[in-house]
Amino acid sequence: MAEINIGATSWRRVEVGRVLKLESGSLATIVEIIDHKRALVDGPSTDPRLATPRGIVSLANTLLTPIVVEKLCRGARSGTVKKAWEAAGVDAKWHEGNWAKKQLQQERRQSLTDFDRFKVMRLKKQRRFEERKALAKVRAAA
Repeated sequence: MAEINIGATSWRRVEVGRVLKLESGSLATIVEIIDHKRALVDGPSTDPRLATPRGIVSLANTLLTPIVVEKLCRGARSGTVKKAWEAAGVDAKWHEGNWAKKQLQQERRQSLTDFDRFKVMRLKKQRRFEERKALAKVRAAA
């Protein structure tokens, strides 16, 4: 008979301490779950672009991240949340992740001028030419 492995789901759960990415691009952690659609959040990030004031947000307008602030009690005050945030190293974990890197790359691309986009296009063409030349050399040798 076939062997069946049953494991726990790896879904991200809405829980106290879960870090959220809001529509504005800032980060916040869930402090209290109000109901099935709303939560009280606080985002004491040291990066001003990621900081979020304490307030109520709709869970439909957020994205759950894999980062969790461990041992954060329900309804914790802002000072407690800030200490737990720094102890968990949320800012460092966020900047190491692919999500933040991709967001930074998109911001860089949006800030390019027309001439910068032209230079990027020329560099891509040059790289593609070199790759095809190397591939043709390998095919000819085979």
